[in-house]
Parts: sequence; structure tokens; C-alpha cells
Amino acid sequence: MNAEDNTANGGGRGGGAPGRIVSRREGDVFVMGIDRPEKYNGFSPNMFDELATTYQAYEDDDGARCALLYGEGKHFAAGADLNLVDLDFNIFPDGVVNPCNMGPIRRSKPLVVAVQGVCFTIGMELMLAADIVVAASDTRFGQIEVARGVLSFAGGTFQMVERAGWGNAMRYLLTGEEFDAKTAYRMGFVQEIVAPGEQYAKGMVIAERIAAQAPLAVQATMASARTAMLEGIPAAVADLPATVTRLRATEDFAEGMLSFKEKRDGRFVGR
Repeated sequence: MNAEDNTANGGGRGGGAPGRIVSRREGDVFVMGIDRPEKYNGFSPNMFDELATTYQAYEDDDGARCALLYGEGKHFAAGADLNLVDLDFNIFPDGVVNPCNMGPIRRSKPLVVAVQGVCFTIGMELMLAADIVVAASDTRFGQIEVARGVLSFAGGTFQMVERAGWGNAMRYLLTGEEFDAKTAYRMGFVQEIVAPGEQYAKGMVIAERIAAQAPLAVQATMASARTAMLEGIPAAVADLPATVTRLRATEDFAEGMLSFKEKRDGRFVGR
């Protein structure tokens, strides 16, 4: 089922600047697209605003249980369009979800990203801030900021180290060199590699599978894992008793137990 298209059309800081973020619901999946293919999906100022407000729309949509982010055309995202964007630290607006997990408002629901072609700088940082990444085998990755006199400041420095370890991250952060999908997979940046053109379909399969699970349990799983990463395992362990008690009191827990006994898939309602 395709719900209403919620395409964003300018109106951010760019005030009519080129490019846009498109969004729509496909069943329980909230689909977001980076739409400036004639410029390799290079971000203009308004696109940063629109992406953040679209992430917030996903967060606020109670019927959306998983999101899928993709790039229109042959490429995912070539980074910021330096002809239009001032490389200011505050590239995303305040008061809404920060797509790179750099602000006080963070996404609480799962996100799958499908990438292809060029995936540089902000494109790669958006990918690293997601939960699961599907890449076309021809994808080219790169954090190339050092060649422009700046550093990766939307999460690349620590996201890459966290996933790949110091040496593997520095190998590419300090040289600005590109790397391929197999290397991205080896370093844990990508979870699945598919043939070119199949990344969106595979990403949707994964998103739909996630959306079919009990949403409160999915969100609790993400929250527990995030607490362990940010605050340490003892903090995550300390939270578990209250989390389990809360989930056991939900309608979805009762449905999960019943569906197990009846040998069928659960029909979860998010309560």
C-alpha cells in the first residue's frame, strides 16, 4: 500500500535552492529519498534542512515502524555541494532529529540505507549513522574532507573508528582515498553487498522484515544497544529489568506469546 507522498519542496535555509528530499509511506516502511541526481545528489543547504525535518516526520509517524533511505539516480550522495554550502558545523537545524546522531534529538526507530555509485562525505556519514546498510557492488566510498582543508565533522571520525578500529579508519580518514564495497563490508560499514540496481529492493526486504516485528521491542532493542555503546555495558544491564517489565505488560508481548503457541506470525499493534 502506498500512502500519500510527503515530498518536501524547499522552504529551508536554502529558500528555493536546488535539490529536495522526497518521502512516502509504503505500508509500515517510511521511505526517504535524496533527490538531486543531476549533481550526484550533492547536498544544497535546503536539503540538509529537509532531511532533518523528514527524519523528524518519520519519528513522529506512529504507523511507520522502519525507514529506508536511498538516493535517486546512479549515486547515493556525493557530499555537500561546495558551490552552495558553507561548511559550518551546524549543517542541520535545531529542534528536530539529527540525521547523523550528532544532536540532542536522536532517532529511536530503525533505519536501513541503500547505497550505490558515489557515497562520499555526508553521504557516508548518513550511512554510518544508520542501523543497516545495503550496498551495490559498484559503490565507491570516501571521507575526503582532508583534501579540502577540513575534517569529517558529521560523525565520520568516530563512527569509522568505532566500526573498523583505529588503523583501518585512519587509513582512509587521513589519506582521503576512496575504497570499494568489499572494503566497506570488511570494515563493518556495510552489512550486505548486492548487484548494482538491487540495493533498493534488498533494503526494502530488510525494512519490511523489521517492520513486521513488535515495534516496542525493536525500539527497546535499539535503545539497549545504544546505551551500551554510549554509557557502557553496566548502564545497559541496569536498564534491563525495567525494560523487560515494561514490555511484558504490553499487548504485543501477549500477542507474541499467543502467536508462538499457535505457530503463526505475530500481529503487532505497537501497544
